[in-house]
Amino acid sequence: MTFNIVNEYNENETLPEHFPDTASCREIAENVILQALEQEGCPYEAEVNLTLVDDDAIRAINEEMRSLDKSTDVLSFPMVDFGKPADFAMLESLEEQEGFETLADDVFNPDTGELMLGDIVISVDHCLKQADEYGHGVQREFAFLIAHSMLHLMGYDHMVPQEAAVMEERQERILESLGYRR
Repeated sequence: MTFNIVNEYNENETLPEHFPDTASCREIAENVILQALEQEGCPYEAEVNLTLVDDDAIRAINEEMRSLDKSTDVLSFPMVDFGKPADFAMLESLEEQEGFETLADDVFNPDTGELMLGDIVISVDHCLKQADEYGHGVQREFAFLIAHSMLHLMGYDHMVPQEAAVMEERQERILESLGYRR
């Protein structure tokens, strides 16, 4: 697995005192990403990128990409358009079709062969605020945001109550398996 983390929280690239340091962020994120991939049965090595930002930066990204002029906790930018959530068999069946090389260039890194799942952007400010509001640790909130976003990268959504229930159950299963409890 390739996992890239970029700290763009501020120009000094320092994180707030109560937020995990970059090494801890990397460890938490890698563990959650690997657990999510395993839980969803991903048969490929994967590539995921994570960027840590402040509320102003995520607000600008949210406005540019989604036309929503407000900050948010996490944004997910999937590279694969799954027909149904975590349908990795879809990718395997495409391998047999003519023109797969074109698709492969879009979703598999030509240098590593890894499935490029996509990008995660987390607002450190929102993460700290939500941990306080929900009464649990910052590490748990950070792990939750990664799990939530990973499910988005694998095609899950929560636009209707039934989808939300499925996504919530899967998120909790990932977090529980790693010992992150409310």
